[in-house]
Amino acid sequence: EGDRVIFGSTVTIINTETDEEVTYRIVGDDEADVKLGKISYQSPIARALMGKEIGEIVVVKAPSGDVEYEIDKVEFIS
Repeated sequence: EGDRVIFGSTVTIINTETDEEVTYRIVGDDEADVKLGKISYQSPIARALMGKEIGEIVVVKAPSGDVEYEIDKVEFIS
């Protein structure tokens, strides 16, 4: 439990430009399925989020350019 993003946590982030909200669960490579909201801990988004806390802004390097997200919620769902 806590406010820090770690492996296995479910994170809700908000795009700071578009206000679009998305929720991901950070999982291992073998479980990753973006359509189900599960991203690999090695993905660019997960790497940017790991270790950060609620309220922090993270910058994700995307092919179309940098995208800023604010961490809105961190949950630990078993």
